[in-house]
Amino acid sequence: MKVAELTKRINELYHKSQAEGLTPEEKEEQAALRQAYVANVRANLRGQLDHISIVEKDGSITNLGEKKRHGTDKT
Repeated sequence: MKVAELTKRINELYHKSQAEGLTPEEKEEQAALRQAYVANVRANLRGQLDHISIVEKDGSITNLGEKKRHGTDKT
């Protein structure tokens, strides 16, 4: 499911919950959709961070994505 579809359905369920309440099945669906949405946001953020490079004081360039993949991250 695409992010726009996830958001639309999450909003539909939210508005229904405010108006008349949700069935147990709808509550489960809402929780699953929210988890999928958060996972998508995290994956997108990780993708962006993996493409960030830092210029060190000595002039060298450190790519955060490569640093994490190679296990040289000391944090």
